[in-house]
Amino acid sequence: MTRIFTIRQLTKEFGVTARTLRFYEEEDLIAPARRGQTRLYSDRDRDRIMLILRGRRLGFSLAELRELLDLYEDSGGTAGQMVEARRKFQERIAVLERQKVDIEQSLTELRDGIQSIEIALSTEIGQSAN
Repeated sequence: MTRIFTIRQLTKEFGVTARTLRFYEEEDLIAPARRGQTRLYSDRDRDRIMLILRGRRLGFSLAELRELLDLYEDSGGTAGQMVEARRKFQERIAVLERQKVDIEQSLTELRDGIQSIEIALSTEIGQSAN
């Protein structure tokens, strides 16, 4: 039995705006059925939204997500498609690993800066007390 979801149900479930879901529809990432002006989302649409949001959190572009969603559509997926999906995932991991190193370096520099400021402040406070 196929469940049907309203835009309100999905915005509440996923914590996104109706505009976000309409945008994904405009980008052909989802294709809800229509009854008049009302959008009716299927289990398939709900699953795609879940994958889109997960992919966005991981930093995939909409074009990359479209490709990945197409791979998921082919439930069996060819070996070539799976190799391509794996390649995209590996590329994203490499980007995130580089960002992780950059973030760690930034945190170290900020902590060092705070320490320098604290030393300067304590020296200045000590000099003003004299």
